Amino acid sequence: MKSLLAVLKKKEIMVSDGAWGTSLQKMGLKSGECPEAWNLSHPDQVKKIAFDYINAGADIVLTNSFGGSRFKLNAFGISDEVVKINRKAASLSRSAAGDSHFVLGSIGPTGKMLMMGDITEEAWIEAFGEQSQALIDGGADGICIETMSALDEALCAVEAAKDRTGCEVACTFTFEKTLQNEFRTMMGVTPTQMAEALLKAGADIIGANCGNGMERMIDIVKELRQVTSDTPILIHANAGMPVIQNGETVFPEKPAETAQWIEPLIDAGANIIGGCCGTTPEHIRMIAEKVQKKNKMQ
Repeated sequence: MKSLLAVLKKKEIMVSDGAWGTSLQKMGLKSGECPEAWNLSHPDQVKKIAFDYINAGADIVLTNSFGGSRFKLNAFGISDEVVKINRKAASLSRSAAGDSHFVLGSIGPTGKMLMMGDITEEAWIEAFGEQSQALIDGGADGICIETMSALDEALCAVEAAKDRTGCEVACTFTFEKTLQNEFRTMMGVTPTQMAEALLKAGADIIGANCGNGMERMIDIVKELRQVTSDTPILIHANAGMPVIQNGETVFPEKPAETAQWIEPLIDAGANIIGGCCGTTPEHIRMIAEKVQKKNKMQ
């Protein structure tokens, strides 16, 4: 496996991919359909998403496995295919990325809550370990645990991924701005609390995804940098804040609007920059142009 950390130590800013759900929906994924099942039923379309982001300038692509845990797949009656689905997700992104780009296996929340008594830490660790191993076996270089809001679940995921694979692990939380002008997850976790806990758990890369457009991510990065000066920070921002148009949720920010915040985001301390909900290959293309200019200046 290649090392992201080795590249980042050279002081280069790296570009990640954009939204997967948005792309799948454009390709015909229906509401209520399992996105991860497309790895088996529509492999060419899934591979094309990864390829389009690579072609747009991404150094890193994720995998179509965000909801690929046994718990999420159980809702669709396919939990027995968890290993097959995750291996395929990684192999498709690997095929698109080739040897010159990085692949991070995407792992999202299970939807289970320890405080509600509907899961144990042991069950979390087993499920996250199973998914992590399948993604690495399929060709991923590392794991990206994303869209987390609870420390207990995130810590179990990091522990499982590190113990089962020994690979580099990134972990990002989703923060929202409160009425008190603070950033917190839906479980009340601040960026500072997240950073301190994840670093103790051994996460190699920390950051934030979803929940905010690129502009708001700047303050989140600044808060993370109060805890650590050298840990790489990954940001996957939405294409602006969502609005409702004709009964549908829309992320309105155009690529040029997103790209205008890349330089101040880098100045704040971000090391890997990509997109989340609503972002497209064109968003990534414009982000990559800004990053390339910044790298030449360093």
